[in-house]
Amino acid sequence: MGGPGMQSPPPGAQSHKQRTRRAYATFNSEAGDASSQGGSAGYPPMPSSQMSGFPGTGLPPGYPSSAGAPITGPQTFVPGAQAPAPAPGAAAPYARSPGGGALSAGAGQPANQQAGPYEPQKPRIDPNQMPSPITVHMHDQEIYGAQPYSTAQRLNAPLACTNFTAIDDGNSNPRFMRMTMYNVPHTEELLKTSHLPLGMVVQPLADLASSEEPVKLIDFGDEGPIRCLRCKTYINPHMAFINGGKNFVCNMCRHENDVPDDYFCNLDMAGKRLDWQMRPELRNGTVEFVATKDFIARQPTPASFVFAIDVTWNAVQSGMVAYAAAALKEALYSGPGLPPGVRVGIITYDRCAHFYSLLPSLEQAQMMVVPDIQDMFVPINEGFVVDPVEARHIIEPLLDALPAMFANNRTAEPVLGAIVQAAHEALRGRGGKLIAFQSALPTFGPGSLKQRDDPKLHNTDKERTLYEPQDAFYRDWAIKLVEDGISCSLYLFPAAYIDAATLSQLSTVTGGELYSYPGFEGGRDGRRLMADVRADVQRTYGGSAVLRIRTSDGLRVDEHYGNLYMRNHVDVELAGVTSDTAVGALLQYDGKLDEKQDAYFQAALLYTTSDGQRRIRVHNMATPCTTLIGNMFRSSEVDTSMNLIAKMAAAEALTAPLKGIREKLTDRCVQVLTAYRRNCASGSSPGQLILPEAYKLSPLYNLALLKSPAIRGGADVPIDQRVFHMCLMRQYSVRKTMDHFYPSIAPLHNLAENEGVADEATGAVVLPPLVRASYTLLDPAGAYLLVSGGSLMLWFGRQTPPSLLQAALGVSALEQIDVKMHSVPELSTTLNQKIRAIAGALVPSRADFVNVQVVRQGMDQVEVQFASLLVEDRNNDNMTYVDFVCAIHRQIQVEVRPKGPSEPKWSYN
Repeated sequence: MGGPGMQSPPPGAQSHKQRTRRAYATFNSEAGDASSQGGSAGYPPMPSSQMSGFPGTGLPPGYPSSAGAPITGPQTFVPGAQAPAPAPGAAAPYARSPGGGALSAGAGQPANQQAGPYEPQKPRIDPNQMPSPITVHMHDQEIYGAQPYSTAQRLNAPLACTNFTAIDDGNSNPRFMRMTMYNVPHTEELLKTSHLPLGMVVQPLADLASSEEPVKLIDFGDEGPIRCLRCKTYINPHMAFINGGKNFVCNMCRHENDVPDDYFCNLDMAGKRLDWQMRPELRNGTVEFVATKDFIARQPTPASFVFAIDVTWNAVQSGMVAYAAAALKEALYSGPGLPPGVRVGIITYDRCAHFYSLLPSLEQAQMMVVPDIQDMFVPINEGFVVDPVEARHIIEPLLDALPAMFANNRTAEPVLGAIVQAAHEALRGRGGKLIAFQSALPTFGPGSLKQRDDPKLHNTDKERTLYEPQDAFYRDWAIKLVEDGISCSLYLFPAAYIDAATLSQLSTVTGGELYSYPGFEGGRDGRRLMADVRADVQRTYGGSAVLRIRTSDGLRVDEHYGNLYMRNHVDVELAGVTSDTAVGALLQYDGKLDEKQDAYFQAALLYTTSDGQRRIRVHNMATPCTTLIGNMFRSSEVDTSMNLIAKMAAAEALTAPLKGIREKLTDRCVQVLTAYRRNCASGSSPGQLILPEAYKLSPLYNLALLKSPAIRGGADVPIDQRVFHMCLMRQYSVRKTMDHFYPSIAPLHNLAENEGVADEATGAVVLPPLVRASYTLLDPAGAYLLVSGGSLMLWFGRQTPPSLLQAALGVSALEQIDVKMHSVPELSTTLNQKIRAIAGALVPSRADFVNVQVVRQGMDQVEVQFASLLVEDRNNDNMTYVDFVCAIHRQIQVEVRPKGPSEPKWSYN
């Protein structure tokens, strides 16, 4: 049994290390540029990825690639060969050719027909020569792993997946704020010509690396931080001081402001204040101010986390109750514990609500039951939320006893709506977070829902009606939670339809997150649940937050994307904000920008820390303006762009059919690459595909998005899972989006001595060269570890030698592997220790809870799921990476060729 295209590499095929190094050498040299191909006049030379060998190239063998060296794959010349463009989602007319995994392009010739003596062979495309995230990330890591990144550099930021150290020299650390491009076009017309997205993704409380300086806290006293009187921009390094230091000019609106007397300082010969190095607000791109009384609507208090556990029959029988209780105990009392000042409360519920008094003065917890869920109230005045450390002797025995307390519960209807009302009453006036564990569709009590899933609607235009909330109950209560600074993280454990579209309003409106474990099994999913809960509650947390993004005159924020609520067009309300909270912003023009001035952006977050302090965290960014489209492409960042595009697609899915969204995504990819071809590489050969260096992975990431459960076609994606993945797109940061789009595949056989071992200098585990996400590149005599989002799979080829199995798992044959095992056994062998270290390095947030799914080639049904994660292959209702790029190339050729007077031009939605 296996996925599509699952065959063994031919004898003598190159090893994965050789392939990776060859591809790296090919696609990361700066030798090739558009100017050498006759770039358009008026545009500076710029590096690009150039790929020959596609249908209709008309190029002789050995034509320069982006490295300026001949392509080493088996390329042959076909005069005038043209391949028809496959329809979106259809199989492309390319057949796998024997040897080397290359692809041969057919031009209407039957597969069994031999080439004549005067007819050259069809060109073949080596998939190994395609742009790869592995080589791009390797190259970026080599640059920024050896030296710090200064935010004052007028260069692109390190990629989101790169481990780097940033020095805050006036612009915000890229961990906090990322732009889709770092050269902003000065007019809207120039932006439209490029078809590139202009926007940013803000992650205001992102964690910093241990090697980076923490954000500086500044207290301006009762007067508060200095601000522009006109636009209210906070003081920052990009404001200019004039008139000997008596005035400052706002970098956003150019308004001249008076400097307060107690803030005055003389200027040096360069016009800088003499004290600028001693003032973080004039030196650093990110600072935090102590908020004044004007920013405090109610007295801030430490946050409270209320854990609500469904204890109905399904929840108990599946093991969810036991694992949820163990997860809470683990999160409260292991590692760093909860954020400073957080208090906790516990509720269990079925058709009734059970509240627990956790007063430290008690010998054990006291339960109080509220059966009248139509008139919900909290029966405990004191002791419902407590300090978890002081009440540890009460909380731990309660959590240990919960599974046994409800072991014989036969009730099957969890009343989630009533619990939301109870949490609102308990936390009103103090703020905090509701973490709810729900196992079934709530069909009883307030907010009861009906089963509305209809298989006849699946994969039709009417399917989108199932993505919309069933009624307004949960959204209305989510808005009430926002008003009182209460966020909600929702953990779903559906055995059947649970209407995630309606229930998810609790998390998407309040700034929380949605988690899903369909068909929960403790042995399979328990460790992942424990890891998720621990990461959720132990990370940095803030409440009652408001985010506002300010821009230079001429720009404005057109739309905000993420888990948030907005009463107006400018203030983003986040009932809760964590270190993983990410908000996307799409920018629009109100006028022209001055190309002689930088474009400025400021994101200010007003929030209450977990221990009850009101703060204002401010992030600043300055980027050059440009009149050259080449500069725009050179400075673009495809990671941030794809994160923003994915958020936009998830938002649009509520109002447009998925088929139209998929076509729109493909069209946009074509538009961007066509714009580059027309404006930056118009003199190159018409048959050659030219990819901008910074955007060369865009076809692959677009294909990954088209294959994602959130967007892809096919009736095999359950509605709840499709909605869940749409929520992931909304809430993911840039880093998590990239991990989700393209899996990391680490070979575990033939590890070098230093691989799988911590580096003495950095302490980081050295990873082996990763393998591209294609089944044909997997050695049937090898073993691989695949990590993609929440999936962690250990794959063994059918020819894996007994010695490798013995060293890795302590067995001598594939048949002896316990496929139900969900963690790598701890053995004393070197290989076993290296495997566990590599797994921990690939999933650092879950290093203590590595949950592994074993996959044996041709033996296990789960291999189909494994194959579906290999985005470069034909799967998930879409074509291979090579075929998709060929289809994109064909559409670009149609776009750029001269149109006849009566020939209609290509139109896009």
